[in-house]
Amino acid sequence: MKPSSAAPVVAGVTMGYGHLRAAYPLAEQLGVEVVAADEPPLALPKEVALWGWVRRMHEMLSKPMPALGPLDKPARGLMDALTMIPPLHERRDHKSPTWSVRLLDRLIHHGLGLGLVEHLRHSKAPLVTTFYATAVIADRAGIERVYCVVTDADCNRVWAPLDATRTRIQYFAPSPRVVRRLRSFGVPERNISLTGFPLPTLLTQASDTSSPEQRLAERIARLDPRGVFRGLYGPELALLLGNGGRELRPKAQGPVHLMFAVGGAGAQAELVNEFLPSLRGMILGGQLRLQLVAGTRPEVRRCFVDAVTRCGLEQALEREIFIIEGADFESYYAAFNRALLRTDVLWTKPSELSFYPALGYACILSRPVGSHERYNRRWLREHGVGLKQQSLDHAQGWLEEWLEDGTLAGAAWSGFARLPKHGTEQIVGRVRADLEAREELAPNVASLPRKQAP
Repeated sequence: MKPSSAAPVVAGVTMGYGHLRAAYPLAEQLGVEVVAADEPPLALPKEVALWGWVRRMHEMLSKPMPALGPLDKPARGLMDALTMIPPLHERRDHKSPTWSVRLLDRLIHHGLGLGLVEHLRHSKAPLVTTFYATAVIADRAGIERVYCVVTDADCNRVWAPLDATRTRIQYFAPSPRVVRRLRSFGVPERNISLTGFPLPTLLTQASDTSSPEQRLAERIARLDPRGVFRGLYGPELALLLGNGGRELRPKAQGPVHLMFAVGGAGAQAELVNEFLPSLRGMILGGQLRLQLVAGTRPEVRRCFVDAVTRCGLEQALEREIFIIEGADFESYYAAFNRALLRTDVLWTKPSELSFYPALGYACILSRPVGSHERYNRRWLREHGVGLKQQSLDHAQGWLEEWLEDGTLAGAAWSGFARLPKHGTEQIVGRVRADLEAREELAPNVASLPRKQAP
């Protein structure tokens, strides 16, 4: 019997942008569309309410809730409790299921993911997913080929099933820390591959007009206008960038492009009201162009437009200030990636965008939301990449200082040199190799002589 050659199902969920942002590059390279496991038609009508409850809880706990008044801080504390990742090296049992693991198991018992399971059984397709719940759902249902991409630099116990030692899930880890963490849960070592995070190939591969190295050289020139960083590390830069270091010689051309990206739930959009007045002089003076990422949320766009209007910068919209948005995630994702081609500095909370400095962006970090984002921040700092945002009232002061002394250029260089940037190729290559090996093995097994019935 010939095995199924069905294309993989690449599944994400619509809770924040992180899981979808990881799924799209993989789907593109595998030649399939991303499907949302938590929405119709894949999600059956009786499970839509369950997914909706999970989504509302995620959004409520992922952004400040001023309307809650004194309850806002306890709500953020609940998010920390839900996402808590204990210290890896302390003497404790990391294998035992936590209450969040048991809660997920209970939701599965009540029908969460039933539509996904039925589709996988009918199509006999392998599952590539970027959300822990869909991987655990498929594994519990006995689906044999399940690939799960972890989307943070460390992970919670909820990423593995109740009995992690018996799981069939093949995990793709973006960092060595995730490899060690999954082992501590009991996941067999043969089920874990260190690959890096899946980044858009538009940004990791050369185009007809430029290469990642050329874009980095131009970026460093803008981020190091006085040549301080290049003067100190010129030989090292030339070794990586090639061409005898000729890419380092041009002077900075044009203003610095700063991108401010909020979370998918709209978290921290209000920070624009605090830092924009300070940056007004740099924007009007031609030193800075600002890209405000609203995603798919009209209310975040309105927040940005109101902040720009209050600062008297209406005339700068679509000239020095740009709003990056889309009617849906797919259109937003395409616009976001195009904007990254001209970005020099990425200002964001340490979400899944923590992996994007591998492309050579200086990274400014706002306050993390949840334990997993604190570990992302730690991972960036350990690699010399993440810079903590300073007083928002004085944003112009510390940005100009970091430009003058080469700090931003150094952060961009560290990200490009030290963070993995080819996760997409690694993951797609491993999935294809595994599927090809199974295709070759199955006919051989099928052709073995069978015992005759007595």
